[in-house]
Amino acid sequence: MPDNSTLTSHEAERAELDAVAEALARSPRLSRLVRYLGEKYFQGEGDQLYEYNIATEVFGRSKTTFDAGEDAIARVEAHRLRKRLKDYYETEGKDHAVQLSIPSGTYVPIFSHRTAEALPVSTQDPLQEQVALVNESEDARTEATRTDRGKNLLIHFQQRRWLYSLLAAGLVLAVFGVYLALYFGILSKGVNTATASPQGVSQSVSVASGSPIRLIAGYAGGPRTDSAGDIWQADRDFHGGGTWNNASSFIARTSDPWLFEQWRTGDFFYDIPLKPGVYELHLYFVTAERASEDYSTFSVLINGDPILRGFDINSDALGENTADERIFRDLSPGKDGVLHIGFTSERGVPSLNALEILPGIPHRQLPIRLVMQPTSFTDHAGQVWHPDNYFLNGRTSPQRQQIAGTSDADLFAAERYGHFTYAIPVDTRDRYTLILHFAEFYFGPRASGVGGIGSRLFRVMCNGATLLDNFDIYKEAGSRTALAKTFYHLKPTAQGKLNLTFEPIANNATISGIEVLDESQ
Repeated sequence: MPDNSTLTSHEAERAELDAVAEALARSPRLSRLVRYLGEKYFQGEGDQLYEYNIATEVFGRSKTTFDAGEDAIARVEAHRLRKRLKDYYETEGKDHAVQLSIPSGTYVPIFSHRTAEALPVSTQDPLQEQVALVNESEDARTEATRTDRGKNLLIHFQQRRWLYSLLAAGLVLAVFGVYLALYFGILSKGVNTATASPQGVSQSVSVASGSPIRLIAGYAGGPRTDSAGDIWQADRDFHGGGTWNNASSFIARTSDPWLFEQWRTGDFFYDIPLKPGVYELHLYFVTAERASEDYSTFSVLINGDPILRGFDINSDALGENTADERIFRDLSPGKDGVLHIGFTSERGVPSLNALEILPGIPHRQLPIRLVMQPTSFTDHAGQVWHPDNYFLNGRTSPQRQQIAGTSDADLFAAERYGHFTYAIPVDTRDRYTLILHFAEFYFGPRASGVGGIGSRLFRVMCNGATLLDNFDIYKEAGSRTALAKTFYHLKPTAQGKLNLTFEPIANNATISGIEVLDESQ
């Protein structure tokens, strides 16, 4: 059991991490980076903070193709973060009792605490006056080590007013959380909430209303962060089936290939406690290399009702080693407060890579917004655009040019270009509005000065129907000017996809942002 001074120091550092991440909220990349570095530090995994992990786990770079010699994303963003932290502690954070820094040459965060000697001479009330930063020279750090307990005690007294309230609230929430876990565990088909069974039965965990659930099937490690900054947890709330792992294959149509490195296989079931309400379920599949080449089908049931029959991953994804996602809206827990998801054999063995449960909108799928960049983007309306996903072929290129005609110039910070496709998953029951966002980055006098009308022509199709033909961005909008094209009443395929094809006619096709909106009322 840590003493109070250690607890106070730990809580103060966490509070400061939250404050910094919130201050950087308008820069999603930096906010996500600082939170990732801080969480690794608190988990005692500072030795894992190196360039490869940051590039692949924070910024969505491929684990199989990332080359630090050619891609400096981690170094560049860490440099930006150091500058922003310096500015922050020279302005709004200058009076903070704890301050965060990322020293050059490392990605491990340092939390600096104020010393008693740094208090202003005129201080009358030590709980109200602010103190100065500790000297970061080698001698000062040595002295800080010797007097660590005294400094922690000082911090304790400085922060006791808010900490006591925080600890009291935390105790109440913890007791309530234990009660919910036990209550919903009893409801969940008798699964024991106290211990995890070694025979393939997991511990049941209740979830507060409105909290997303993201589970990696067959995975037993620590939390992982995807390219959008969302946290995925180890497998739980299951019974039956076995696990299999294969991290060696390239997986197409995903910006997070690690999500498809492990499987739960066999006949298995998930019993997930949920608060009453409407939810949206996302199931993630990929064919395992060891799977039989024979026709392989299985069924998926929700609360006993089939939502997929004769489901074949290869057929759905159009090939092996291709990520496949299926979406189902308007789901609710049963009368027992549990969402029951069953995977049962037909002519093949069921398998699953991951599942995601999101608070939903009644009778309507949540919007899909993609930006052709490796990290997420928040527009002026507060809408989150997820990193590029669901693509096959083409290449991305950062632009960072001044774009006219839009309130969200950063939406056009990159493009996917070439000859490429997208397979965007949707619920099969609805019709959808598709909005495509373009800008001509290269041709015209406001760009390279080369070419003009007719320099770039391409075709856009959805599920085989032509949406745009001989499309010329420059002819319609000029160079470096935002252009949106909207299409209504699009019907998905039987596999629940809007398959978009961008086909060059003259030069490369290009796209910077994609929106898919459910038209249901």
